Amino acid sequence: MAGNSFGTAFRFTTWGESHGPAIGCVVDGAPPRLPLAEADLQVWLDRRRPGQSRFTTQRQEPDQVRILSGVFEGKTTGAPIHMMIDNVDQRSKDYSDTKDKFRPGHADYTYWKKYGIRDYRGGGRASARETTMRVAAGGVARVVLSHTLGVAFSVRGALVQVGPHAIDRSRWDWSAVDDNPFWCPDRQAAQMWEGYLDGVRKAGSSAGAVIEVVASGVPAGLGEPIYDKLDADLARAMMSINAVKAVEIGAGLAAAALSGEDNADEMRMADGQVKFLSNNAGGILGGISTGQDIVCRFAVKPTSSILSPRRTVDLQGHDTEISTKGRHDPCVGIRAVPVGEAMMACVLADHLLRHRAQCVVTGA
Repeated sequence: MAGNSFGTAFRFTTWGESHGPAIGCVVDGAPPRLPLAEADLQVWLDRRRPGQSRFTTQRQEPDQVRILSGVFEGKTTGAPIHMMIDNVDQRSKDYSDTKDKFRPGHADYTYWKKYGIRDYRGGGRASARETTMRVAAGGVARVVLSHTLGVAFSVRGALVQVGPHAIDRSRWDWSAVDDNPFWCPDRQAAQMWEGYLDGVRKAGSSAGAVIEVVASGVPAGLGEPIYDKLDADLARAMMSINAVKAVEIGAGLAAAALSGEDNADEMRMADGQVKFLSNNAGGILGGISTGQDIVCRFAVKPTSSILSPRRTVDLQGHDTEISTKGRHDPCVGIRAVPVGEAMMACVLADHLLRHRAQCVVTGA
């Protein structure tokens, strides 16, 4: 199976299945002599870990990461960094009733058509469990970025819409994000979402979501023109996350309704530096970072695993019905927030290393 690796200069490959004995990833390209310990990664994995509220799957996975290679005496060696997490709370029997049926909205049918075989236990390789190791790789990427760019650099994500209910951006408060189970920057919206998702969960249904990820302290100049644009790689990164169906950079789709005058991010000089007066471009022009905040949003579809019976077909080609049992997220978008942060960090680390390799002579 191809397509398990992401990145160029900073590259990671994930492996493992949802109900297998373990999951893991190998990160290649991390510079040597960077301080790195398991605790540096665990802080991000704990944000994604399931079972932390009634609004996420109750699968209890500690997600304790182990670094098996690429680190010696607390520092990276330049060798591949191999990380692994044991799966400890699989309930494969929950899927025995659906092993011969294709779950609507899942990858069951397409995997079977492509490979002629599929791991029906929680979706196997197609499960969102795979994103755990993206978060681990993102932890390594953050170390690379923070070491190079300093304390001004940050990657932060927030949930800005659940189902049809969006936040009020005038109430945006980053300090609120860690104070509720939704990573929501609008405290009033978070309170409303609790009642809404309680109803969704009790009905055995699910809801979609929109996540916004913002990277600050990114210098101008990252990204490659034409085919390896920074925004193109960000779009690919976010679209590769399970259940993501759309990606926006900056104003995104709303830019189509703006006039040329309104959309243009005008510039002025301030303290010897170029200052943009707006950021409709989302911090990227011509595929290259401008030095402004990089702003990316992505939409996650409603969780496909629901209790309501749905029409489907089975392996023998018979019409039938299916309802999915087991432990599932009523809104999988909640736990997609740290995954989106990780993919942003991985893309930026990749382009930072590529930029330094090409522009070292000019010092750009």
